[in-house]
Amino acid sequence: MPIRLFVVDDSAVMRQGMAHLLRDDREVVLAGSAPNPIVAMPMIRRLRPDVLLLDVEMPGMDGLTFLRRQMAEDPIPTVICSTLTVAGGPVALEALSAGAVSVVTKPRLDLKAYIESSRRELVSAIRAAAASRPRRAATGAAVPLPADRGPRGPAAGPGRALAVGKPVVIGSSTGGVQAVESILSRLPADAPGIAIVQHMPAGFTRMWAERVDGIVPMSVREATDGARLERGVALVAPGGRHLELRKVGGDYHAVVKPGPPVNRHAPSVDVLFRSAAAHAGSDALGILLTGMGDDGARGMKALHDAGARTVAQDEATCIVFGMPKEAIALGAVDEVLPIDRMADAILQFDARG
Repeated sequence: MPIRLFVVDDSAVMRQGMAHLLRDDREVVLAGSAPNPIVAMPMIRRLRPDVLLLDVEMPGMDGLTFLRRQMAEDPIPTVICSTLTVAGGPVALEALSAGAVSVVTKPRLDLKAYIESSRRELVSAIRAAAASRPRRAATGAAVPLPADRGPRGPAAGPGRALAVGKPVVIGSSTGGVQAVESILSRLPADAPGIAIVQHMPAGFTRMWAERVDGIVPMSVREATDGARLERGVALVAPGGRHLELRKVGGDYHAVVKPGPPVNRHAPSVDVLFRSAAAHAGSDALGILLTGMGDDGARGMKALHDAGARTVAQDEATCIVFGMPKEAIALGAVDEVLPIDRMADAILQFDARG
């Protein structure tokens, strides 16, 4: 069965261009289109398409408001395609946090030429979205905290060592923005240090880290080469570069370096997990979250074989049960948990001393 796409965009050129683009496509067909969410909503309820291609700036109701409403009422895999979603920009990150599977930036000028030249990118994004299973209301998403949150980051937790003897490493891809925010929002300010690989292009990760830093108790920052992993700190791998952990004395430090994609990704979860297996071994906790493909599966097997604790997100709460499924198939996973129990798993691991 072909993927049934519905386009919500106030640009007639975009709507007509997508119809023209898909006219001979056997995998994706245009089920319908509308100039804004108000017109689209009854049509979507009636047609129930497989994927939405959604603009942001539209009359009557903006795309992000509509996306949040749709995800709360009847989740449908959604690709955001907008002139506002510049790489790493706040609108793109808001869209991913609200439940969009992916974000594509379209130009303000010469839209017709863009549709023709970007056919592969657009259809690829639509196909990837069709393979996902968005969850209702983005459960567990981070909630803005009160202005007075008390101490954060390395200064938190009086009487507790700042050095991280038991690092936590997390890998995620499609749907991971929501999943990681869900975990961090449930952890205290003095939680064990965490290194994170979320598949994102260059430009997104710094803005994402800054955004999450503002809504969770821990201090969240983009990793820099040589940065020390400390309690109360989560380091996010920079887009386009790999992140590894190295143990120097009793401390763990970030190694950030360029390199070719591994499993088609830079940063790669496998790269981070393998370094944690080599340098932390049984002292590490590895967590593999939602994502397409198999990045992280072999790295988690290395962690498991080194004696580390390994946890994978369950199928029911994954947007895409690809990466965890592959790790489970390799016998690399000690425990499979829903996303809302991951923070407890981290705290229990930390409490074992």
